[in-house]
Amino acid sequence: MESVKVKAYGTEACDAPLKQLNIDRRAVMPLDVEIEILYCGVCHSDLHTARNDWGGSVYPAVPGHEIVGKVTKVGTGVTKFKVGDLAAVGCLVDSCRHCDSCKQDLEQYCLNGFTGTYNGKDKHLGIQTFGGYSEKVVVDEHFVLQVPTNLDLAAVAPLLCAGITTWSPLKHWKVGKDSKVAVVGLGGLGHMAIKLAKGLGAHVTLFSRSANKEQDAIALGVDKMVISTDAKQMSAVKGQFDLIIDTVPYVHDVNPYVATLNISGTLVLVGYLGNLSPMLNTVPMILGRKSVAGSVIGGIAETQEMLDFCGKHNIVSDIEIIKMQEINEAYERMLKSDVRYRFVIDMASLKS
Repeated sequence: MESVKVKAYGTEACDAPLKQLNIDRRAVMPLDVEIEILYCGVCHSDLHTARNDWGGSVYPAVPGHEIVGKVTKVGTGVTKFKVGDLAAVGCLVDSCRHCDSCKQDLEQYCLNGFTGTYNGKDKHLGIQTFGGYSEKVVVDEHFVLQVPTNLDLAAVAPLLCAGITTWSPLKHWKVGKDSKVAVVGLGGLGHMAIKLAKGLGAHVTLFSRSANKEQDAIALGVDKMVISTDAKQMSAVKGQFDLIIDTVPYVHDVNPYVATLNISGTLVLVGYLGNLSPMLNTVPMILGRKSVAGSVIGGIAETQEMLDFCGKHNIVSDIEIIKMQEINEAYERMLKSDVRYRFVIDMASLKS
């Protein structure tokens, strides 16, 4: 298998800063699309992978799975894209295509394991996959997405992870007009959950620990804000919500939120991976048929549906654009939640 050298930004060890590297991309095969990357969003998963927080990182690691750009080359068998088209790539670049999940367009739950955009296994080159902190990417057309031309391209990038991560549960739990949705946490995921739920016609409440988020929340479209550390405010919303999207990325007590679910309501975790502590109290769950669930990104068809919906309703992320060379500083700021609400790298800076 032929490969080409591409300029990228990544790290060679968990405790090393990101720096410029050269990586191998496979040459374009018959079903491949080559994309010049124009913008790449910065996700918490990028930082976790670079620093091996979850274990299993393969080095050198090149993060980035919120990719938008322009098609520069297509394979002889490609039918969905032509040179010059806008295109996007999210968290998936391959899956087995034949298991029960894949047959249902649920590639994110591929029973044989999907191939991540980075830190996955490129079955053609036999090396790890490299993400969007790079000049270009080569992806099978099935995993490439069409971008609505009316949207700001840089602000589209975070839709490929933060957008689909919140859209998928909104659709799965059938949120629509008059649904009562609450969002826990106002960050990259939380702000997209609010925008998308509002776009679907829901009444949206934000749970936050800090009162100073209220102005931002109102600007994003929330109908109500509840301070989650205020027992009186929490008591006032008991039994109200059909769906709660919990975007908090660290261990926290979910029991107070379960109490605010309606009969048959669901709290879905999209931000935190690990053991819940304190433990889940099943009494309100059993006595109210309430659920605590989890959800991860979305399949390709669902991601395309989300992008089309955003194009129709003019929904994009609130972003701060950075240069590629500022990524290490951006990671430190991200750890302090010092971003509204997503960093996006202008990849033109990698050429300089």
